[in-house]
Amino acid sequence: MDNKKINIAVIVSGIDEEYQNTILKGIHEFAKGKNINLLHFVAFGGILKSTMYDAGEFNIYKLVNYNKVDGVILLTNTISSDEQTEEITSAVRNAGIPAVSVDNDFGDMYYIGIDNFKAMKEMIEHFLDCHHCKKINYITGPRENPESALRLKAYKTVLEEHGIPVEENRIFWGAFRGEDGREAIRKLLASGEELPDVIICANDAMALSATVELQKNDISVPEDIMIAGFDNIYAAKHYSPSITSVERPLKISGYKACEKIYSHINGIKTERVEILDTKCIFGESCGCSFDNLNGIPEYKRSNYRTIESINIDVPMINRMFCDFEESVSIRDNINILKKFVQELKIEKFFLCMCSDWNSGYAFTRRTDKSVTRAEYITEGYTDRMDVMLAYVDSKFVEYDSFNSNEMLPDIFNQSNKCDMYYFMPIHFRDRCLGYCVMCNTNFPLVSKVFHTWVMSVSNAFENVRKIMCLDQMVDELDRLYIIDPLGQIYNRHGFSKNAEPLYQKCAEELGCVMIMFIDMDGLKYVNDNFGHNEGDFALCRMSDAIKSVCRTDREVCARFGGDEFIIFASGYKEEDALRMSRRITDYLDECNKKYNKPYTIAASIGYHITSASVNKPLYKLISIADQKMYEQKKLRKGKQNIR
Repeated sequence: MDNKKINIAVIVSGIDEEYQNTILKGIHEFAKGKNINLLHFVAFGGILKSTMYDAGEFNIYKLVNYNKVDGVILLTNTISSDEQTEEITSAVRNAGIPAVSVDNDFGDMYYIGIDNFKAMKEMIEHFLDCHHCKKINYITGPRENPESALRLKAYKTVLEEHGIPVEENRIFWGAFRGEDGREAIRKLLASGEELPDVIICANDAMALSATVELQKNDISVPEDIMIAGFDNIYAAKHYSPSITSVERPLKISGYKACEKIYSHINGIKTERVEILDTKCIFGESCGCSFDNLNGIPEYKRSNYRTIESINIDVPMINRMFCDFEESVSIRDNINILKKFVQELKIEKFFLCMCSDWNSGYAFTRRTDKSVTRAEYITEGYTDRMDVMLAYVDSKFVEYDSFNSNEMLPDIFNQSNKCDMYYFMPIHFRDRCLGYCVMCNTNFPLVSKVFHTWVMSVSNAFENVRKIMCLDQMVDELDRLYIIDPLGQIYNRHGFSKNAEPLYQKCAEELGCVMIMFIDMDGLKYVNDNFGHNEGDFALCRMSDAIKSVCRTDREVCARFGGDEFIIFASGYKEEDALRMSRRITDYLDECNKKYNKPYTIAASIGYHITSASVNKPLYKLISIADQKMYEQKKLRKGKQNIR
């Protein structure tokens, strides 16, 4: 066995729940000192009951490059999506790496689990045989979850074996979240139905919240309704009343899962399936005696530590929200994030953003001025990721962009240190912005505001993206207001906005200015005989001719109306104006030769040169130039070369 570092990916959702949290502690315990890097890919899907938000959360699983890791531990029963689970397991199979699934047997992977059917059957039989219950309500987990399905099957089987009809209205469908217990009780009380003897819950999180909700409504447990859960988590054991539950070795599950990957990689034979023992714990919530006094001192200490953590973390989140609210730029966001990353006492932190994360709206420059929304990423990440912020060993460092299939720069180096990485998505609804990574910190596992912390970062960058998008839209609207959409030169508004300040400056300096008025010859003839598309073509070439002679900040050119164009220039003399006129005429002659249209593109040009003065408004000079142009037009009348 060599000393090569082992990289194991852990796929999990909702690590703020005790079930996931305890399994992860077991994984960490085995990995400690074994030269193992753990790469946790963490989502919080199925929590906010938003399909679009869930899509953004679950997208983090698409970042995993299974060809770069040596093994994977799957907690897919925490993921509230069959589609995501199928996608993950298919990718693992295609990579051909060892995988361990906890509490969800896929048949062709290592499996650590329990006999859910047997454990729940024993629990429900206790209420029928010992407490003689007749009306039994059930709060189940997700329909697609295999553990949930087996426990529900046990509920129905026991009722049928005891001659009790299965009533679908007594089954409440949840998602293993605490809020499901509260919602189930509210629905029960609102229904007006007779209260059941017992409510069996598919896990302790739902059992605890159901108990609290009953107590809020002055319904005693177990005197009025008995309650049972599953998992025997710490909070359930130490609540009053203590929750009757099924004890299962969650920490051992995680430990053994990591051990199986390690054994497989090192050629140590290990069984594919390992079923761990369970035990029913009949506590106070069903009226059975359970001595819980021995755990009270530690529970008090644990409870205080939780309160202390909340008292520290919640104000931090509030300050972070407040600072982000005042942020109007990427730089502001990064500086704020730097401050709060340091507060976490974290060893490494990375903010990796998609190369196009700040994309907003694409504008089509057509005559109808239509606007088209740019597409954005909802699945996967851009090929290149930008490291917006990197904090390593108490220092902020710079990293170049990197390929997203690497997941993180330098993550696979062969250093002696073993790291625990947590990858979390940065997104707004289903719009993928990027992801952040924390390394070697307890914050994701112990803080009650971890998910909120990541959400606040996501929202902060989405807010800045929207500000940038609005700025872009304002700029574009401003451009549309002053730009002629056909010729892409200034219109009358644009001319006034840009020529007037230049004229005022010339007036202050007593400089000379030139106003040149250009009228396209024969536009009506072109439109009437060849169509408006040809008329637009001719106008565009006229605009091109005028743009070609206005190349410095001394000149401002515009389409002044229909077939009229204007040029303002500072510091021009007579020879400059004549040269400009010839260049315009030469440009049009070249166009006529190049395109060989059945008409000639030509123009009448007049100009006026004078000294600028604050007492001499610019619009009066325009009128003089216009008049001179018409004098030239009269001289050219009858000589137009229109075929």
